[in-house]
Amino acid sequence: MAAAAAGPAPEAWPELELAERERRRELLLTGPGLEQRVREAGGRLPPRLFTLPLLHYLEVSGCGSLREPGPGLAQGLPQLHSLVLRRNALGPGLSPELGPLPALRVLDLSGNALEALPPGQGLGPAEPPGLPQLQSLNLSGNRLRELPADLPRCAPRLQTLNLTGNRLDSFPAALFRPGALPLLSELAAADNCLRELSPDVAHLTSLKTLDLSNNQLSEVPAELADCPKLKEVNFRGNKLTDRRLEKMVHGCQTKSILEYLRSGGRGGGRGKGRADGPEKEEARRRRRERRRRESGEGEEEEVGSTSRLLLRVLHVSENPTPLTVHVNAAVKDVRPFIVGAVVKGMDLQAGNALRRFLTSQTKLHEDICEKRTAATIATHDLRAVRGPLVYTARPPQDLKIVPLGRKEVKAKDLVRQLQLEAEEHRKQKKRQNVSGLHRYLHLLDGKESYPCLVDADGDVISFPPITNSEKTKIKKTTSDLFLEVTSATSLQTCKEIMDALVLKMAEINKYTLENKEDGSLSDPEADAVSGPPLGPSTSPSAEKDGSAPLVVEQVRVLDEDGHLRVVYPSKTDLGCAAPHVTVIR
Repeated sequence: MAAAAAGPAPEAWPELELAERERRRELLLTGPGLEQRVREAGGRLPPRLFTLPLLHYLEVSGCGSLREPGPGLAQGLPQLHSLVLRRNALGPGLSPELGPLPALRVLDLSGNALEALPPGQGLGPAEPPGLPQLQSLNLSGNRLRELPADLPRCAPRLQTLNLTGNRLDSFPAALFRPGALPLLSELAAADNCLRELSPDVAHLTSLKTLDLSNNQLSEVPAELADCPKLKEVNFRGNKLTDRRLEKMVHGCQTKSILEYLRSGGRGGGRGKGRADGPEKEEARRRRRERRRRESGEGEEEEVGSTSRLLLRVLHVSENPTPLTVHVNAAVKDVRPFIVGAVVKGMDLQAGNALRRFLTSQTKLHEDICEKRTAATIATHDLRAVRGPLVYTARPPQDLKIVPLGRKEVKAKDLVRQLQLEAEEHRKQKKRQNVSGLHRYLHLLDGKESYPCLVDADGDVISFPPITNSEKTKIKKTTSDLFLEVTSATSLQTCKEIMDALVLKMAEINKYTLENKEDGSLSDPEADAVSGPPLGPSTSPSAEKDGSAPLVVEQVRVLDEDGHLRVVYPSKTDLGCAAPHVTVIR
């Protein structure tokens, strides 16, 4: 009997056998059969998983029987760059601790049952740092009552920390010590029980975004205004004793809030400066908003809304004509990762909506895409996209495209033209740096082939990281879009950037519908980029109450043999959306 029971064990994890045989660097374990197999393994991951040292990306999600990763992870996966263990049952701690993982950059433990991460049952050792390269840590949706005090020493290069939806009542003092987390740019701890924010938060010199909404804060320290790069704060849903500040956090921009704190407002008081009355502040706010609407600038703050944003995910099985992308092996050594999505219901025709959309894409390229070095976004008019699509790579002399605003050209000639333009631009402006597409030419240096996305007609519609095709150009009349994100870094990078893009589109669409901008105020620059409107049109999402959801259709990415590489959005994507976003699945 024992021998019979042990017989099928080698086939219990066919994904591992396939990953080992094909020397894969990415592995996704999910699906209905996973829970039973993990339960039979004692609530842990199978030891054989930790004999795949080539893995760069590992995701195990949605498994209610996974209580701990199991021993051997750190020793067996030394090259792991991204570890995603979200929506499982990990907790109350991690035994044994995860680290050391010297190459790990992304760690997602959201949606588990973690209560504490003490030494030996946490993320890794502090001396030497267990996660020395970690950039993004997501602990949202757990039951944490406190953070480990040694977190800054364990992950000294942390850039993004998401603690939303836990039970924290304070931050450890070590988090805000001078130089503790010099690169931390985003801190999210909404929906906790935080009672105070230390004035030492000013030591987070790289902080750009701070979300402490829906906590129990009564004061905001004036020192927060000393964070030199801070651009966005959210203190909604607290019980601030300063009534004026309470009003400002619900209606004013970050700049105004920081100016109020800086001038000595009772946000936690430092000094006794005198600020203008609320009427003057409100008048100034209205003037600034009017100027931004007229210029098309400041869209990031303009699109903020206290009402909820709705996103409806359309599963592949619900879609009679789903779009698919086939990945050719030729991109493996060039730019191997791609994620796609279809978004329907955008209103780009009203006012400056199109310009806001294009500007937001540019800002994402500058920030989260790290000037297109981490990833590149491309957006297309879905009506002009003929699938299925093929993501491949071609020699520069064989790749032809009709770039935006140009005639058909070979990639090698386009690159040469852009290089000449860049040199001429330098001479004219007498500068050492260049702007526009010219800044990204160096990303192609030394490449024997260039990546491209080809449609069913054989036309190249995208040449990342340089340009899209005129064939699928976004216009003011575009309401349905195909989105692509490509990267040489990781699949997880593509998915995170796609999340950010889709959420930004939802914000822009919500703002457009609620503000009823006059279409006659269209922006000439946006028209020049995207072409003039074809005639009167109304977006299908432009309902009277402005609450119609954007529809996000799943796009599958397959390998040459037709095996699924990734589908977006999956059940775990868009799972870390802001509190004001509702995702309907």
